[in-house]
Amino acid sequence: MADTHIPVKMDVSTELAAERTRLAYERTLMAWVRTGTSLITFGFTIYKFFEEFRKAEPVARTSLIGAREFGIIMISIGLVAVLLATFQHVRTMHKLRAQFTDVPYSLAALVAFLVTVLGIVALVTVIF
Repeated sequence: MADTHIPVKMDVSTELAAERTRLAYERTLMAWVRTGTSLITFGFTIYKFFEEFRKAEPVARTSLIGAREFGIIMISIGLVAVLLATFQHVRTMHKLRAQFTDVPYSLAALVAFLVTVLGIVALVTVIF
């Protein structure tokens, strides 16, 4: 059985409740974007710092995971976090739009897309 929602005309309290819900979704996505951006920049910074440090003093590798691998892991985790949060946000916004009319499109999703591009550029930079 298909789950169909019929858009309803909202009274003022329902309209305000839908707007609060939409804004809560936006805040949640932006929190994930901040977390993902932090992971991406932290991974890239660790990679660049130890790359410069290694140029100054070549040291034999003593651990299983180096700065490059650590940077790749951190950037990948940040990238995956932003992508998963964006997919979840888009899915919940579609549900909200199916139930309520006049729900605006998300600027937070645009920011998440831009951060995803930043993460891909950082990942490619570290890999190559």
